[in-house]
Amino acid sequence: MHGEQQSFTDLEYGNRRRVSRRETFLESMDEVIPWELWVGLIKPFYYADKRDGKKGRKPKALETMLRMYLLQVWFSLSDEGVEDAIYDSYAMRKFMGLDFATQQVPDATTL
Repeated sequence: MHGEQQSFTDLEYGNRRRVSRRETFLESMDEVIPWELWVGLIKPFYYADKRDGKKGRKPKALETMLRMYLLQVWFSLSDEGVEDAIYDSYAMRKFMGLDFATQQVPDATTL
């Protein structure tokens, strides 16, 4: 949500007295991971590039899927678990860069 209008949730969480350890960890990971490099390395193998007019659901963005995968690994979550955690956790939603007013959490079946 970089450079976008803040939601009521962002304003509410901005006035907290303390930041959780999870949020601190995710913010530091977001800063140190070279997202463009990682996406560039994975992109040749990502199925979205190989669709070429095929039918079916539109694939989710590679970086979105990579972020969900990392949340699964870091917090030992199943596919359904990471989907639920993103809905429940402001820190995870912020790490994903999702705004519920305009975007949806990728369904567990897409992982």
